[in-house]
Amino acid sequence: MNDIESRTMRKILRRFAPLLTICFVVAFLDRVNVGFAALTMNRDLGLSASAFGLAAGLFFVSYFVFEVPSNILLERVGARRWIARIMLTWGLCSAATAFVQGEWSFYVVRVLLGAAEAGFFPGVVFFLTLWVPATYRARVIGGFMAAMPLASVIGSPLSGYLMSLHGWLGLAGWQIMFLLEALPSLVLAFVVLRVLRDTPKDAEWLDDNERAWLESTLAAERASRATAVEHGMLNLLKSPVILLTALAYFGVTGFNYGLSFFLPQIVRAFDLSIQQVGYVSALPFVAGAAGMILWGRHSDRTDERRFHLLFPLALAAIGLAGSTLVAAPVLKLALLCVASFGVFSALPVFWVVAPRLLGPAAAAAGIALINSLGNLSGFVNPYAVGLIKDATGSFNGGLQLIAAFGVVALTILFFVTRRMHGALRRDGMSASNPYIELKR
Repeated sequence: MNDIESRTMRKILRRFAPLLTICFVVAFLDRVNVGFAALTMNRDLGLSASAFGLAAGLFFVSYFVFEVPSNILLERVGARRWIARIMLTWGLCSAATAFVQGEWSFYVVRVLLGAAEAGFFPGVVFFLTLWVPATYRARVIGGFMAAMPLASVIGSPLSGYLMSLHGWLGLAGWQIMFLLEALPSLVLAFVVLRVLRDTPKDAEWLDDNERAWLESTLAAERASRATAVEHGMLNLLKSPVILLTALAYFGVTGFNYGLSFFLPQIVRAFDLSIQQVGYVSALPFVAGAAGMILWGRHSDRTDERRFHLLFPLALAAIGLAGSTLVAAPVLKLALLCVASFGVFSALPVFWVVAPRLLGPAAAAAGIALINSLGNLSGFVNPYAVGLIKDATGSFNGGLQLIAAFGVVALTILFFVTRRMHGALRRDGMSASNPYIELKR
């Protein structure tokens, strides 16, 4: 690594990485804090487990519908303005959840929240492809995506504490939680507007040599990368590579949302107070955050992707399914920690691979399409888990279903990655091969 490269990357990472990570922490917290609200909100509003699961999942229906259009608009108007807009509107919608009166108003607010947040994650992934060379991307995306478990590490005790303030200003604990946890996104919207820049040529904080190195490095990567999928939504939707990747991502994200939405209710069965539930629920996400950061760095250091994707997914399936077969709280929690470590370790490696399937012109829409199709698990799984809980009185059947989807994802990725050979090397990609090997 030469001096210009190290100096440039240090400046970029210091400027963008902490801010984007904080933004994602807030985004993910506003998305999943409904899992904590369920501890008392379901009783207050008369919601069944299936009604709660439907409301939790409806977020992802509108998220799916607006994801690709949002990312296309981001590409046109610039990431700085569009990401700020996303944060402002999701903060308002999240705060509005405090005022729902029953299941139908709850459904409406969750749909609006999904529409507001649509485009944020794939928009940031696309933004990073404009700023971060591929050599650094797994660790940067891993650090950014560590916000998902980190949001629960921070948010679980925080949500438990805010829920315990029941009666303050005449509000229920869950209402207080929604209002106060929405405030950071409103503030950060203006910080994003001030700090982000759309492209390296807009970076007044880089000197001419640093800017030239960055622009030439990124241009060389774009030139060496063949287009596996032609631009255009119809071509994207017809691509077996994209559809298989999205189906696999459906199984991967199912682990994440199964833990995020239902872990507080599972832990509450350990006969704990709401505040204790907050602290105990954070433990699987501590394991997940550690795995996400360390595993992504190890994947970069060893220059290997396939094993780093498949092995943690296997752990996630074993951990989640295993947790339904034991009754002892400590053992159940340990297996949930294994599941969390597995899924969060796999995510950054997955998102190093997915953008490399696409040419530069199709990157924004393609990333958004994979993300939005995959995130439909956030609708299917919570609703299914709620229905199974109402029918059986237990979360076990629902968690086993999520684990089964994860096994399907693991199987797809095992066979697809075995075929993905010869097209992705340090010296470029083969234009004749529509598959890529899971290496840089």
